[in-house]
Amino acid sequence: MARTQIVIYPPSEGGGRRVRAGEEILGIAYGLADLLEFLRRAGLDPDVVDLEGPLFEWRGGGPDVW
Repeated sequence: MARTQIVIYPPSEGGGRRVRAGEEILGIAYGLADLLEFLRRAGLDPDVVDLEGPLFEWRGGGPDVW
């Protein structure tokens, strides 16, 4: 899982951003806490991930856009 690209889609009109790892949808994140929980469930350590690193593809704004 650690090498799978994580894609965070643009915020939807209703709020939240879809999060995908490879072909698997992890869920809809409404903030960083949600995103970090999805990453934890996927086997990543949320305390050490670099949200702006090459593992992540942010669409429609980076980690500050919700």
